[in-house]
Amino acid sequence: MTFRAIFTAVIVAAALLLVVLMVNKQRPVVETQQPSVDLVKASGKCAECHSRETHAIVYEFSLSGHAKAKINCLDCHQALPGQAKMEHRGFIIASRLTSLNCSQCHAEQYDQFLRSRHAAPSWAAVKGPDDFTPEQILFAEKYHEGTVKRPANKLAELEGGPAIAVGCAKCHNIGKPNDDGSIGTCTACHARHASSVELARLPQTCGQCHMGPDHSQIEIYKESKHGVLFNQQRAMMNLNAKPGTLTTSDMPVPTCATCHMSGLNGLKSTHDTSERLSYWLFAPVSKKRPGYTLAQANMQDVCKQCHTAPYVERFYQEAESVVEETNVKVGKAQALMLKLKDEGLLNHPPFSQEIDFVYFDMWHYFGRTAKHGAFMGGADFVQWHGNYELLHSQVILDELAKKLQEEHGNEE
Repeated sequence: MTFRAIFTAVIVAAALLLVVLMVNKQRPVVETQQPSVDLVKASGKCAECHSRETHAIVYEFSLSGHAKAKINCLDCHQALPGQAKMEHRGFIIASRLTSLNCSQCHAEQYDQFLRSRHAAPSWAAVKGPDDFTPEQILFAEKYHEGTVKRPANKLAELEGGPAIAVGCAKCHNIGKPNDDGSIGTCTACHARHASSVELARLPQTCGQCHMGPDHSQIEIYKESKHGVLFNQQRAMMNLNAKPGTLTTSDMPVPTCATCHMSGLNGLKSTHDTSERLSYWLFAPVSKKRPGYTLAQANMQDVCKQCHTAPYVERFYQEAESVVEETNVKVGKAQALMLKLKDEGLLNHPPFSQEIDFVYFDMWHYFGRTAKHGAFMGGADFVQWHGNYELLHSQVILDELAKKLQEEHGNEE
């Protein structure tokens, strides 16, 4: 090759390099200075600062499945259309992450979540429909009629704004609408930087919200044989098994997620936690859900990974008989309250008289507890925390009703 040819090649290469550098200089910093996959080893631009200032989140992320898949900070923290942006030490990032960010990679799971009671109905149970768009309301009502088009919770309003913010909203914001048009937050179950499937499979994770007198699922689970065996065999389990690969060898004992969500032994997994539920157990008088037959079949398919078909059928028959009997007890109280209302004796503001609280406790606490206990293997919750309390409350309710009627001359 002649000197002229070599010289020309060098000039052309230099010119091309200059053009590339000039074009690259015009690109936003957020594109040119993205953290590298070295972040997995707690290095990279984000980790340089955060390993000093918030070391735990860097360490958690370094152990996560996201890190092992070479996902970097900006893959999640970049601002998407509709999200407020902020400048953060040379980076333009979203000021707040939502389920929209997660849905960029987990679209199917997000779509399933939107169909669940965890989505819009959860927030509407406290705040009513005002925070949702008409489209969001229409979508949610298609799957859960009457759960979004409802008044704001009167009891929560009486308890006050601070109680809602630090109490109700801490759980119900799993379905809160976001400014970017999405609904909810995935970190309620998966946490932030761990993004852990294991965490979502732990009963304690669900128990952060599904606890207490009005939905005592975690207490029932702990009493049940499932809960006892889980504590005994926890060290043997592989709760980190990838979705789609989970078997009864990984989880020989079920947790909440196993029954309600997981694709055990090749079954279909779902993020619609309502998909396998056959009754409206949260209602005062529980009716079958529209998809009762299919939902029950889907749940029983999970049960049959460990139990025989006759056992599963008998278990469901017994549980449904508890639901029917509880409906009778709560229905009696409900009929009495309607009678008092028709007589003009319940015209006072909600939750301003003792009778309001007694009736509320009957269906919202004791009735629910009995029904959930029946379907989750919690014997004590069916009886002493459920049916016994229903009987006791009915006596009190009858006495209060009689007193109201006597005071107004309506005694029969």
